[in-house]
Amino acid sequence: MENDLEAVALSELQLDLMRVLWRGEASVGDVAAALAQSRGLAHTTVATLLTRLAKRGIVAQRRDGRMLHYRALVSESQVRRNMVGDLIQNLFRGDPKALLAHLVNEKDVAPGDLERIQALLAAAPKGKK
Repeated sequence: MENDLEAVALSELQLDLMRVLWRGEASVGDVAAALAQSRGLAHTTVATLLTRLAKRGIVAQRRDGRMLHYRALVSESQVRRNMVGDLIQNLFRGDPKALLAHLVNEKDVAPGDLERIQALLAAAPKGKK
């Protein structure tokens, strides 16, 4: 499902829609129902948002009678990579170590987190460190 799109940056609302589609194909009504409690969006709003994502090549649409079904064309990991990459580029001048240092210095690190990060770094392929 990996798409070759260079930059896939999504708003918080678009991410909510994509989280529904990352579980599998869904109709506009399915997406609206899945987001009803948290977002309470009108069916037409969901349809418009999905149409815009389709025009960007982020989702595909399939017609079944009068109903449109959508599926994700980009994976959650691709979106995450792109958005974190943008964050590092824009806020940390392209230095991922600066992001990590910021997270550690802001005391958002729970006990055991540093050990898990060190284990991930040790297990990472040599080119990814």
